[in-house]
Amino acid sequence: MNLLETNNTSMALHQLKRKQILPISLEQAWEFFSSPFNLAKITPPDMGFKVKLVRPEDKMYPGMIIAYRVSPLLNIPMSWVTEITHVQEPYYFVDEQRFGPYSLWHHQHHFREVAEGVEMIDIVSYKIPFGIIGDLANALFVRKRLEHIFDYRYQTLEKMFPSKKEAVTLSKSEYHSH
Repeated sequence: MNLLETNNTSMALHQLKRKQILPISLEQAWEFFSSPFNLAKITPPDMGFKVKLVRPEDKMYPGMIIAYRVSPLLNIPMSWVTEITHVQEPYYFVDEQRFGPYSLWHHQHHFREVAEGVEMIDIVSYKIPFGIIGDLANALFVRKRLEHIFDYRYQTLEKMFPSKKEAVTLSKSEYHSH
């Protein structure tokens, strides 16, 4: 075994998968999720997430570079640069970190029509730098932070795109509370 193989095996590859069904069309889902500017709307406010480099009029394409400013831990701001590496409109796209906190970040965004609207699946594969120390950091707080981010995203999307049944219930409860 050479040194490179040893270093690769000392850093575990982690994966986070999330699924959510939204009562919107495939086209609406693509329009919303393929815009980097909407990411700030579904990211916890305490992360200070800001898109720094991308033109709003640009349509997503393979090779697109997007720069962000984010404060993932202890309110310390850092740059994060991703590249859109794969796009199959309106079914999926992949973003990969080019510069940022991870030694590997590969995020697949999948969309497919289902009876209730659109099933959205996120698959994030990531590695933390610093070998076994990074793996410990993942176990202690990085994984929990990522889960918090995706929990927040799930709840925010539920509010932004309520099911018809929930929308009716909301309307009735708002009506009766006045």
